[in-house]
Amino acid sequence: MNSQTEKRLVPGPAGQIEVAIDLPPGGSQPIGTALICHPNPTQGGTMDNKVVQTLARAFIQLGWRAVRFNFRGIGKSEGGWDEGRGEVDDALAVLAAVLSPGEALILSGFSFGGYVASRAALSLAEPARRLVLVGPATSRFDTASVPADTVVIHGEVDDVVPLAAVLDWARPQSLPVTVVPGVGHFFHGQLPLLKSLVVRAFDPTKI
Repeated sequence: MNSQTEKRLVPGPAGQIEVAIDLPPGGSQPIGTALICHPNPTQGGTMDNKVVQTLARAFIQLGWRAVRFNFRGIGKSEGGWDEGRGEVDDALAVLAAVLSPGEALILSGFSFGGYVASRAALSLAEPARRLVLVGPATSRFDTASVPADTVVIHGEVDDVVPLAAVLDWARPQSLPVTVVPGVGHFFHGQLPLLKSLVVRAFDPTKI
C-alpha cells in the first residue's frame, strides 16, 4: 500500500500465505488488528484491490493495525481455489499467525471477502470486536449471520451482488445496511466516501 507496508509469508493449510501489514501513523501502539479479506480470486481479486486498500487506510486512521493477505493461489500464496471453504481456513491461519493472545480484532471483507469474514467469525474462540462488510457476496456464497453491530455498506446499483440480495440476507437479522446511492460494486469514484463511512462508524471525531 505504501513504502512502510511490511510483507511476510505465514504458514497456511495449503502452504505459505502472503500477508501485508500496515501500522497506524506516528508510531502509536495499535488498538488491535483489523483483518481485511479480498474479493473473489477467480475474478481477479487480490489484497491490492482498491476497496481492500481503502478499508486498510480507514483502519490505520482509526489506530488499528491493518492486515491484508492473498488467498491460496494468488500472488505468493501457495495452493489453489477451494470454492470458499479453504479460503475461510486461510483467514483463520493468518489470524493464528499475526494475532496476539487477547488482542482486539476487527474482521472485514469486500465482496467474496465479506462472506469469508462472516464465516471466519463463527470459528473464533474470542469474538471479534466488530465486523465490517462491504458489498458482501450474499447472492453467491452462503454468508453467515453476523452480530447486530456489524457495519454493512453496499452500493445502490451494484451489478455484481444486487442490493436486493443483501437486504434479503440482512432482513431476518434486523441488520441495518448503509446504501450508497448511485454506486456500483467497486465504488468507482466514491472510495473517499467509503473510507469516511467506515471511519464514522467507529469514531466520528476522526473524519
